Amino acid sequence: MLGEYRIEGRRAAEIAASVERAVGAGHLEPGQLLPPMRELAVDLGVNPNTVAAAYRVLRERGVIETAGRRGSRVRPVPATTGRDRIGVDVPEGVRDVSAGNPDPALLPALAPAFAAAAAEGDRDPVLYGDVAVDPRLARAARAELDADGVPEGPLAVVTGSLDGVERVLTAHLRQGDTVAVEDPGWARTLDLVPALGLRTVPMGVDDEGPRVDAVRRVLADGARALLVTDRAQNPTGAALSAPRARALRAVLAGHPETLLVEDDHGHGIVDLPLHPLAGATRHWAFVRSVAKAYGPDLRLAVLTGDQVTVDRVRGRQRLGPGWVSLLVQRAVARLWTESALDTGAVAAEYSRRRDLLIGALAERGVAARGRSGMNVWVPVPDETGVVARLLHAGWAVAPGARFRLHEPPGVRITVSALSEEETERLADAVAAALGPAPERSYV
Repeated sequence: MLGEYRIEGRRAAEIAASVERAVGAGHLEPGQLLPPMRELAVDLGVNPNTVAAAYRVLRERGVIETAGRRGSRVRPVPATTGRDRIGVDVPEGVRDVSAGNPDPALLPALAPAFAAAAAEGDRDPVLYGDVAVDPRLARAARAELDADGVPEGPLAVVTGSLDGVERVLTAHLRQGDTVAVEDPGWARTLDLVPALGLRTVPMGVDDEGPRVDAVRRVLADGARALLVTDRAQNPTGAALSAPRARALRAVLAGHPETLLVEDDHGHGIVDLPLHPLAGATRHWAFVRSVAKAYGPDLRLAVLTGDQVTVDRVRGRQRLGPGWVSLLVQRAVARLWTESALDTGAVAAEYSRRRDLLIGALAERGVAARGRSGMNVWVPVPDETGVVARLLHAGWAVAPGARFRLHEPPGVRITVSALSEEETERLADAVAAALGPAPERSYV
């Protein structure tokens, strides 16, 4: 069952650690069946309850999953490995369009903002007990949230969108609770939820966001939380439309105790208006990061929500890191209010590059999706084959398996730094990798 690997340990923690090490090292493969608890207990000479406790720890850590009498097996993407390992090694000379990064040429200069923030810190050093949220950042963030129709609420500052999502989930949910996630969806989220000991349930996504029927189904089935990307959905580029937002708010009105978490990481790079769901339920959170428009290394997002949710996030934050660097906050505040960056022009440029690729693919009979953001999703019949053929042709794309739970195969292409000439060559390569048009019955 386990090949040459032997699980070891006498205590539950030791047994769990042995399995986790094996999964991380690749000795136990995703989907591999583990020994029945009683069988492993006999093999190790321990009480079956000890093995049961070890398996429970592994489930809570997102390493294994249990399906009743079918036994326990390593999760398809265990938390110890992460979906980043489902990718391609990019050889030298191959054009990488898989990473999901913004175009460095479209990011603003950071030196002036940080120099000014540092000078302010020299004049008035930040000490323990100072405010956790820079007032200037709070004013700038609140003004933009008001303009976008996000309800009034207290503010917290976190180290990026995923940090905010994690803090909100842990503030409200208990291990074993079900979280509805987009499918296809953000790979890190699909890893994070089970790593917190929570269960994921997929909801399908079209160009206008989560499908109404899918949301209605997951809520009827008891999902405790709903994670929604408002714009620039990764990997499909979906963006909530006004009609879809109204329909989803109507569905959520029938489930007021659902925890609603919205991610607006596309702020500043999307030329579509925001249609937030915030406030549709009793407990909600809206997270807006600066990574895509101003730089991934800033590691900052603002979070607003209902009073209870934000109070819990800030309270737990005080017990850990305490606060996000005021130096970074002040620099971001200056970037938001004083930077020469024209976010409208940046958003228009990403839209132009995305539309160019989608149009070039359409001319070659290849269907693709990408309503907003910097990624294009291309449905394919065979991810492995298409990724391999494109790699051979000099292009590295992201396998859809990184982003999917139950949806059909696809590949993600990041257009952020593509030139027009590259776009034409890439479209030729994708069409060739997919084969003759009659074989594309999946489109």
